Amino acid sequence: MSVYENVELEPFELLGEELAGEALLFGLLGKLLYQEPDRLWLAELVRDGVFEEAPFGMGQKDVQRGLSLLQDWGRLGNGSLPEPVFKDLQSDYFSLFVGAGKVLAPPWESVYFSEERLLFQEQTLAVRAWYRRFGLEIEKLHQEPDDHLGLELAFLAHLASLGLAELERQDSDGVEAILNAQRNFVQQHLLRWEGEWSGLVLEHARTDFYRGLARLTHGALRALAIQLELSVPLEIDS
Repeated sequence: MSVYENVELEPFELLGEELAGEALLFGLLGKLLYQEPDRLWLAELVRDGVFEEAPFGMGQKDVQRGLSLLQDWGRLGNGSLPEPVFKDLQSDYFSLFVGAGKVLAPPWESVYFSEERLLFQEQTLAVRAWYRRFGLEIEKLHQEPDDHLGLELAFLAHLASLGLAELERQDSDGVEAILNAQRNFVQQHLLRWEGEWSGLVLEHARTDFYRGLARLTHGALRALAIQLELSVPLEIDS
């Protein structure tokens, strides 16, 4: 059965709105989590009110809580990004995701399936195969793990964009293939480890920015799991 019961009968406009929202939100989350903090870009996001509403998953409590935390963080500088606020953000990013010693919230999938917390394991290669299947290859191939959370979220955004292209062609089979790809990728990868990652961020983060991103990411994936008729992860405890 189709995840939308019958793509041919589902209003293309409604499905298009969902996919467009996914592309925007997962693309933004992927960039925010993959890249080091960019002061000018983040200040622009705050001024433009990007964290006031999500284009996908607004019915999820974790999405709403995440946005609220991000707005609280944005108000620290009254709409700008003062140097002390940015320095705190940089420090939080490196502690959580890079680490001079222990990485507090590793953003790589393979770490969560290795007793030794190793990188470049079978999960890395499986994710790389998914990317290649859809014409993608990371910029620093063989130099950094392909299974970084930011890259996996960006891949979801890519799939959503491909789904939109199939909708424009009114190719129901093509749309269904993309939806099935989303379902399988999320089930095989993100839903198996993102919850643990989010918990680590909420435990160790010192800024509302990364606490907000963790909740927003978790809520968005819950919304996608519901949409794709998958087992839905629990909401994050308050």
